[in-house]
Amino acid sequence: MLDGQPYDPSDPELLALRQRAQRLTAARSGIEGDAADQAILSDLLGTWNGAVIRAPFAVDYGLHIHFGPGCFVNYNCVFLDVAEIRIGVRVQIGPAVQLLTADHPREVARRAAGEEYGRPIRIGDDVWIGAGALVLPGVRIGDGAILGAGAVVTRDVAAGATVAGNPARPVGQAAARATP
Repeated sequence: MLDGQPYDPSDPELLALRQRAQRLTAARSGIEGDAADQAILSDLLGTWNGAVIRAPFAVDYGLHIHFGPGCFVNYNCVFLDVAEIRIGVRVQIGPAVQLLTADHPREVARRAAGEEYGRPIRIGDDVWIGAGALVLPGVRIGDGAILGAGAVVTRDVAAGATVAGNPARPVGQAAARATP
């Protein structure tokens, strides 16, 4: 699964890992700075590094999510981590953001058989992700980039770029340079 190969989500080991994550997220107090809540985040995530993560926060497994220091995640975020999600330092993530590594085959027969796969998401340092943005499987976001509120990010975002819209496209100076 972590290597991007097709997998069966009903595998008993994967089910047990998802149930573990569900129990941990349900047990959170959601109170910022609460020692018990911080212990849960440390247990839930692959690398926590003290990120402020407001509840509710939903994950598939949690173990495949890695935060650099100084990160903030606002309310109602969903991180589907069937592949790794690596988040750099000082990343700011707005409310209702979704980081989605899970994907499905395009062929109907394979989807009907329940096959899934995932592709990792990489987020550089000092990135700001606006409210309600969606980051799709396999996307890399460069250092200092900004994703506008509601952006649907289907492709890599260059360092320092600002993108917005559906699908997300460069705006501002980067867009002006790209226009002939």
